[in-house]
Amino acid sequence: GDMDFKVAGTEAGITALQMDIKITSITFDIMHTALAQAKDGRIHILGEMAKGLTGARGEVSANAPRITVINVPKEKIRDVIGTGGKVIREIVEQTGCKIDIEDDGTIKIASASQENTDMAIAKIRGLTQEAEIGAIYTGKVVKTAEFGAFVNFLGAKDGLVHISELAAERVNKTTDVVKDGDAVRVKVIGFDDRGKVKLSMRVVDQATGADISEEVGAKRGGRPEGEEGGEQAERRPRRDSERRPRRFD
Repeated sequence: GDMDFKVAGTEAGITALQMDIKITSITFDIMHTALAQAKDGRIHILGEMAKGLTGARGEVSANAPRITVINVPKEKIRDVIGTGGKVIREIVEQTGCKIDIEDDGTIKIASASQENTDMAIAKIRGLTQEAEIGAIYTGKVVKTAEFGAFVNFLGAKDGLVHISELAAERVNKTTDVVKDGDAVRVKVIGFDDRGKVKLSMRVVDQATGADISEEVGAKRGGRPEGEEGGEQAERRPRRDSERRPRRFD
């Protein structure tokens, strides 16, 4: 009752020990005896463990806790955290992961579920990745308007599919093709003067996600998507300078 002594290690030797005593000191002989007894016990336990597991597993159990480390640009940290931590809290609640973000952009994701870890990584990547011209993404229609549909993709990013880019054939009404909540495949075809993303559905096979730009261009006389003077340009609203003067009598 005067001493609590714990010893950890391998067959090769001691790796850690911890001792609590209620007396002022112990003798060398007591320490020698305690370490000898600990070694006997350790070797016995390791032998029993070896009977059940002859070698290291090739991969970690799916239910074993693990920490995954990813890196994001430092300027994107605020996008991951969100105002008052709103965004990162939502990711934690939705995935059940513990997430730590460091000032240099290092993000540590802890979870016992690889599926949840992958979900958290996908959400973070969606917040930090930049849309690439020519890339095809899966998104969701979040709003429809007379001039087209707004599609959410890459996590928190929205882009506009102009009505002329909804389908290969002429579309008279946006909701004839898509409605709020629809899952769609879109291709990034450019950015407007304010940096907003311009998307197209008509150049993407909605069933497979394949790029069919050449096929669509051939049907329309070889005009590449987004070319000035096309259908989108024909439908654009008149600018103030193009409108006829109004008379006030």
